[in-house]
Amino acid sequence: MAVVDGEERRRVILETARRAGKVDVAKLAADLGVSRETVRRDLTLLEDHGLVRRTHGGAYPVESAGFETTLAYRTTMHVPEKSRIAAAAAELLGDAETVFIDEGFNPQLIAEALPRPRPLTVVTASLATASTLAGDDRVTVLLLGGRVRGSTLATVDHWTTRMLAGFVIDLAYVGANGISRAYGLTTPDPAVSEVKAQAMRVARRKVFAGIHTKFGAVSFCRFAEVSEFDVIVTDTGLPAAEAHRYSLLGPQVIRT
Repeated sequence: MAVVDGEERRRVILETARRAGKVDVAKLAADLGVSRETVRRDLTLLEDHGLVRRTHGGAYPVESAGFETTLAYRTTMHVPEKSRIAAAAAELLGDAETVFIDEGFNPQLIAEALPRPRPLTVVTASLATASTLAGDDRVTVLLLGGRVRGSTLATVDHWTTRMLAGFVIDLAYVGANGISRAYGLTTPDPAVSEVKAQAMRVARRKVFAGIHTKFGAVSFCRFAEVSEFDVIVTDTGLPAAEAHRYSLLGPQVIRT
């Protein structure tokens, strides 16, 4: 199909990226009946507006206040990398006896990978993580109450943050939709941001675990600075030079 109008063409490209999780320059050019250079210019404009991130040969959508991928979708993307990240993050448990595990697929994988050398108390807003751990008699699961977000199956709002504020937690595994040296850690939804910010306040040690595509991405609500984290765990898709730049802000950076 040939889409002549540039604005309409970019709308189609963005909708395709959000539906499929990524777009390919060559395929878009063929589908839209335009040159690859035209598609590249469109992607550059969309990136300038913070709607996509360019990759070699294509792009993927950036989550924002108006767009957020579902938990079900996240379980299909970059699974081998996320599993390696989760295993490395779980090894950081140390002598922690109380652990906060954030919402999201990568934190859920961390929950599954946690060593159980002794009784462990896990605090989480994630129904999926609570369900994963509920059958283990070595783990006490405290599920934070609140409004359940259908897209992520996690609780939010004042009930959640008020309950979380009453704890002192040894170690928090925190996720984000974006992490940037300039803007810190961000997420699209203000209610989710409040839960993450509260977890940061009550935790003694903080670990961010996330796929390389989150680095440099910026979403709507900032809840933490990079310097607040003890460790960042990601995959080797993040270049070593960029990992070093993040480490200069304070945290140890592990690429797995």
